[in-house]
Amino acid sequence: QVRLVESGGGLVQPGGSLRLSCAASGFIFSGNTMVWYRQAPTKQREFLAEITAEGNPHYADSMKGRTIISRDNGNNTLYLQIHSLEPEETAVYLCGVFLRTQYFWGQGTQVTVSS
Repeated sequence: QVRLVESGGGLVQPGGSLRLSCAASGFIFSGNTMVWYRQAPTKQREFLAEITAEGNPHYADSMKGRTIISRDNGNNTLYLQIHSLEPEETAVYLCGVFLRTQYFWGQGTQVTVSS
């Protein structure tokens, strides 16, 4: 079955950087667009970035210039590198894929931005 496992979260100081990973299995990773979202308490899930099967990235305006989404099709792994993190970006970061008629999500990785 479809499985997505995020990792790489943790505590980071304001202005710091993180590189998140998402290990995928159960579907043809190389043939699908992959996405990153984040979910903060009491807020709606927020789109961050996507990367197409061809490797073309697209970013939310708030992430442009400080974020890189990438993929390693040989290892079925998705990445998200974010710089200049701020406390309001504290959230659970999730990767996802749209297959057939629905999105599949991982369990997420917690990112806490605090001094």
